[in-house]
Amino acid sequence: MTVTYLNARKAPLDIARELASEFARTAVDRDAQGGTPKAERDRLRQSGLLALSIPAALGGLGASWSETFEVVREFARVDSSIGHVFGFHHLMLATVRLFARPEQWQTWFKLTASHNWFWGNTLNPLDTRTVSKGRNGWREFSGQKSFCSGANDSEMLIASAVDEAADGKLLIAAIPSGRTGITLHNDWHNMGQRQTDSGSVTFKRVRVEESDLLLDPGPLSTPFACLRPLIAQLHFANIFLGIAEGAFEEARQYTLKETRPWFRSGVENNTQDPYVLSHYGDFWVGLESTRMLVERAGQVLDDAWAKGPALTSEERGAVAIAIATAKVAASRNGLELCSKVFEVTGARATHASVALDRHWRNLRTQSLHDPLDYKLHELGDWALNGTPPIPTFYS
Repeated sequence: MTVTYLNARKAPLDIARELASEFARTAVDRDAQGGTPKAERDRLRQSGLLALSIPAALGGLGASWSETFEVVREFARVDSSIGHVFGFHHLMLATVRLFARPEQWQTWFKLTASHNWFWGNTLNPLDTRTVSKGRNGWREFSGQKSFCSGANDSEMLIASAVDEAADGKLLIAAIPSGRTGITLHNDWHNMGQRQTDSGSVTFKRVRVEESDLLLDPGPLSTPFACLRPLIAQLHFANIFLGIAEGAFEEARQYTLKETRPWFRSGVENNTQDPYVLSHYGDFWVGLESTRMLVERAGQVLDDAWAKGPALTSEERGAVAIAIATAKVAASRNGLELCSKVFEVTGARATHASVALDRHWRNLRTQSLHDPLDYKLHELGDWALNGTPPIPTFYS
């Protein structure tokens, strides 16, 4: 596939802004339709941005996590489904980097960069219906997996299964999406994130080679490997912030151009209504505070990533606290803003063609990935007792 944008030597963020402007023109209609955003995913392939987080020495663009998430947010402002699957693609690359041997992840990185592969997710550790059985020199994966974001229209999958012979040990593999026995279902019909293809996948006697398995150092095996769930959490925080920023800007333009003052306001223009101004002040404080927390968490993650295997448990704990704090703020402030935009846009803004509701639906859907109450519990244990979060796939 031809990489058209990279040939022009444009900065990745400039490429993302051009694509985001393009995606914005169809985002409302595609949100209503659901399904796979095939044309948009192909534009991402053509852009070269699927190699954004891959080191330059392996054919990628060598972006930091802060830079990668800046691009995620750029997409999420106009189309949070695209931001979601794009960020998940880089999360899957991080998974092989953190869990696999160098000869494995370096080969996959080179192939991804040279062939513009899209990676999808079938790793859901809470869904234990997929079972792995040992065969003669290989393993079989069979069963169901839910919440498989970006699996449709992908070239590679990160898949998980429980080992039936090892007391439910979690096995994770990187396998081609088109391998015999894999069925990707078009059964994602939720109220939000409607083009993330977060439905289910069936594995029926899928052959998984030993070289496909991510065993060394393996899942959550070292402080450095335990950065994987934190990358996922910061991805969500950036999605939430991007959605809120997009909702704010759409509401702002509507308030400036479409709204009329309430008859009792005593002002000639709605932009001078004291209650409208108060709401926008609240929006601004929420956005600015969230931006600072999210960007600080990104820098903390960059510093930890640079340490590599030398990262300590204490340093990993500090990253977990910074990211959990940012995610709580992004979720709370984002949900409040996306709900209250109607108070500054008025009744006519509820028309289906305006589609302001999609921002709340998208954020609300994704924010339920793992309960906010448990994030607050972890932060409370840290604030009161000095106990850092215990590494899991969600903390």
